Amino acid sequence: MNDGSNKMSTFHLLNFGCRASQADGAALKRQLLDAGLAEAPRADQSQIAVLNTCTVTSTADAEVRQIIRRIHRSNPQCRILVTGCYAQRAPQEIAKLPGVAWVVGNSHKHVIAEVLAGEKELGVRSQESEGGIQNSEFRILNSECQGASPESQVVSPESRVPSPEPRATVLVGKITEEFHFAPVFPDDSTRPTLKVQDGCDARCSFCIIPEVRGPSRSLAPEKVVAQVRELERKGYKEVILSGINLGSYGKDLERRITFLGLLGRVLEESSIPRLRISSIEPMDVSRELIGLVAREPRLAQHFHVPLQSGCDRILRAMNRRYWASHYAERILAIRDQIPGCGIGADVMVGFPGETEEDHQTSLRFIESLPFTYLHVFPYSARPGTPAAARTDQVNGRILHTRGQEIRAAMAKKRQAFLEAQIGRTLSAVTLEEEEAGARVALTTNYLKLLLPESDVAPNTLLDVQVGRLHDGLLYGYAAAP
Repeated sequence: MNDGSNKMSTFHLLNFGCRASQADGAALKRQLLDAGLAEAPRADQSQIAVLNTCTVTSTADAEVRQIIRRIHRSNPQCRILVTGCYAQRAPQEIAKLPGVAWVVGNSHKHVIAEVLAGEKELGVRSQESEGGIQNSEFRILNSECQGASPESQVVSPESRVPSPEPRATVLVGKITEEFHFAPVFPDDSTRPTLKVQDGCDARCSFCIIPEVRGPSRSLAPEKVVAQVRELERKGYKEVILSGINLGSYGKDLERRITFLGLLGRVLEESSIPRLRISSIEPMDVSRELIGLVAREPRLAQHFHVPLQSGCDRILRAMNRRYWASHYAERILAIRDQIPGCGIGADVMVGFPGETEEDHQTSLRFIESLPFTYLHVFPYSARPGTPAAARTDQVNGRILHTRGQEIRAAMAKKRQAFLEAQIGRTLSAVTLEEEEAGARVALTTNYLKLLLPESDVAPNTLLDVQVGRLHDGLLYGYAAAP
């Protein structure tokens, strides 16, 4: 791949979705670079475009399709590789799009570099290297079999199948219990994400993630510690610990350990200045975890706790594993022990069967809790999930209206929280980003703060004094040491 005459020597990677997906994308980039490909700054300047996708909503799927078409229009010679969760869920749908040369599911994401580097002949299983292309279904699509069923396109591992004028090559199989994409490759100059857990064993009725991410599996604690130490040696001040379901961390390991136990080991065995928990389910926000965040200055004072609905009837229909009262108990415990903590949640509106009364119950519940931000999104039917099969789907206009009502309620809470920060001194890490000519910092409680006339370099951990609030933005300055 280092040969300058090779037509597949440059790539451009686009990431979509959650932090775990972002971490996968960063590791994938490292593998492509190590395989001898060169990164291009834009897809229209690249010979290969790699899209690492999300499929949590139909909007996410549509965005990927739109970008594929845009890339193909602007750069018809570019060969497009689509991977990630959308590729795992609907490979045939993606393979039909113009410009797509490969569709690689999460099952094979870890061998994309081998595929592009030509180290393995497609259609043949190699047993020579651990973690290579082996022991999985291998599907090839071409212009002659577009109408065939998925079963008819499964190629046996030992087969060599000619594929004249291929439309797309598809690699999708069962996701194993192996943990892929470690070590981490920091693709963020200031706040790298370390994926310590992948997959999910829960069965929320609206969610496709267990199907496209596989079973819950964990990165061994000694490997987590080693990775954090490596990032510390590279000079990073904040590391984000991410996963699909962090609370299930360690349950699959031979020597059982909880996520709380992992945090304790990382804090004890490394000197990283700050750890941030990306997202954790309400059942796993224990008093012990809250207490650790409250007393440990190296842990960011920030919890993101998915809610989905504040109505018990809807929570049951969603197959969520808590009542609204249990959720509220944990959120109020966070506020009591960490008064200035950043507290966020995901909220879904318009789940099938949600009545106006259910929505109002959820809205009142949200108004009663000390959230500092919310991610509000409409229900999106995912094929194959129980919720998608329901006949009581909610009208799209109603979804929009309910979402707007919750966002309006949250805007008032957000404004009050921002105003309460004025005059406070907060720990923050400076980012590569600049806005209005000012360096941007992210505070421990997950607030963006602008530092006008500051020459402080990115990736600096410092105390900042919050001075004023203007047009929804906080401004401040470095506090005196």
